[in-house]
Amino acid sequence: MKDIEYLKKSGVDIQSSLDIFGSADIYNEKLGEFLVGVHTKIKQLIVFMQKQDLMNYTSMVSSLAEDANIYGFKELAKVAQTHYDKSSKGDYYYISGHINDLINECNKVIILIQEYSNEVEEDTIKKVESKSKDSNAYTSNTILVVDDSNIIRNFVQKIFSDSYNVGTAKDGKEAIQILDENKDNDYIKAMLLDLNMPKIDGFGVLEYMRQNDYLDKIPVSIISGDCSKKTIDRAFTYDIVDMLGKPFNNSSVKSVIEKTLMVHSEK
Repeated sequence: MKDIEYLKKSGVDIQSSLDIFGSADIYNEKLGEFLVGVHTKIKQLIVFMQKQDLMNYTSMVSSLAEDANIYGFKELAKVAQTHYDKSSKGDYYYISGHINDLINECNKVIILIQEYSNEVEEDTIKKVESKSKDSNAYTSNTILVVDDSNIIRNFVQKIFSDSYNVGTAKDGKEAIQILDENKDNDYIKAMLLDLNMPKIDGFGVLEYMRQNDYLDKIPVSIISGDCSKKTIDRAFTYDIVDMLGKPFNNSSVKSVIEKTLMVHSEK
């Protein structure tokens, strides 16, 4: 692996990333997960574009922009954010005409990461992609993280794995399935929920929880890249504990989850 200064000289905003991860070692450890995410997301974005499925395209490209920002790849984040802005306004003409710009920027990042770390090879990607999923029926105290970014999910796992089982869901549909499979136990002690996800978004999950009385026993805090007043006001129409904006750092995630866990102990 090359020195991390190699990334800095290549235009990567390493300092902002180290503020989030805390050290170069942790950044390097998680870089393979980001690479997997880029591979996976660009494939899915092409499919969504071909199907003219702008709802899921918007959600997925937002996740790509957030992940790229977290890891300091600002140019990819900028291109992805533009696609998010256009797709959220229904501008399919722009998306279809500029998808190659996004693909090319993703490829630049993939090549740069592979040059930086010869340990991140195709077999590593396959290993991470095929990693077994958590059981949906929990048997111990669990923090449930619902986010389409594997980086966010694994970030929380690293912080709390010594004290809690950390369950994960990559979209709202999967989260609802997990909630239903655990409706007869009290093992889900807190939920960290993203708002912008494919299939069923965070607001869909909150509405399902309210209608099925899950919010009465499971405290929820929101993590989102959209912290506009409109989104915040809408989020707090539900009985949530707190809201954390992306990007975040280790201490802010830990603080909001600990606050959420405290609410559970009071229920």
